[in-house]
Amino acid sequence: MALDSEQTSSRCLGVLIVDDHPVYRDGLARAVGGRTDLRLLGEAGSGREALEQIRLLQPDVVVVDMRMPDVDGLGVIAAVGRDFPATQVLVLSAYVDGDVAYQALAEGATGFISKDSSRQSICDAIATVAGGGIALSADAEVDLASEIRKRSRIERGSLTERELEVLRAVADGRSASETGDRLHLSATTVKSHLRSIYAKLEVGDRAAAVAEAMRRGLLE
Repeated sequence: MALDSEQTSSRCLGVLIVDDHPVYRDGLARAVGGRTDLRLLGEAGSGREALEQIRLLQPDVVVVDMRMPDVDGLGVIAAVGRDFPATQVLVLSAYVDGDVAYQALAEGATGFISKDSSRQSICDAIATVAGGGIALSADAEVDLASEIRKRSRIERGSLTERELEVLRAVADGRSASETGDRLHLSATTVKSHLRSIYAKLEVGDRAAAVAEAMRRGLLE
């Protein structure tokens, strides 16, 4: 449902609400309509309809549910980032999950809010993202921080191909000098690789590195 764009004011932020649950969508629409700094431009009940409305209305902010018919929230975010860079996306989700929040922000969303948030909080978040800020509900902040830590640990634990070669040589019982001869590296360089391996695997010596690498299946 599109509203008359002539009714919008340059002093207000144009908002499009996208949610496939009519009752929830109507409640949020009324909340937006009650704000003097926001103007409801339209509503959509599916991702495909949302993209049509965005093209027509060019809102300042799209408030979108993650789980949608046809095109899901991530698809809408990607399309907005590609085709409508001036439009900000605020995600609403009934289930706050760190991985989903991370993906949404990585795709270009500038806010991730739980549907359990108050209408006032959601409207405040709309104004925040429209102004260039990032809006996260408290539970999204916690889950997102946990997801970032998890991804950081995974990244730190990823060994390069050269580090794997060094570790395989160590697992065969070779010394730093012997490993260097085999891989055409200096002993100093081998030791540098070993220090990196220890840090990534969070261990303190060769035996522990080999054991941890075996546990992770890195030496198979």
